[in-house]
Amino acid sequence: MDRGTRDPGGNLMNAVDAPVRESVTKKKEKTATPWNVVVFDDPVNIMEYVARVLMRIFGFSREKAEELMLMVHQNGKAVVWSGGREKAEMYVQELHGSQLHATLEKSS
Repeated sequence: MDRGTRDPGGNLMNAVDAPVRESVTKKKEKTATPWNVVVFDDPVNIMEYVARVLMRIFGFSREKAEELMLMVHQNGKAVVWSGGREKAEMYVQELHGSQLHATLEKSS
């Protein structure tokens, strides 16, 4: 008894199971959690200097920079930027280079 099928020429062919293809579900790439750049108030830098640094580093208008500077002054700290971690780290380094106390934290 043959175990298989024959091709049109009558030759015996071995039956081979086709590989089972498992369905692969594409996972949506989860958007990375944004990071906040936080600037802290300090007794050393004058408010005008802080506003100028924010304008230079982030490209804020004078009005926006002064608004953020006042938030830092009145609240002790303010989130000045949110986004990807690498860019946040770069901004924190630039702020440190300008003698401002800053850090990054995960956005909640």
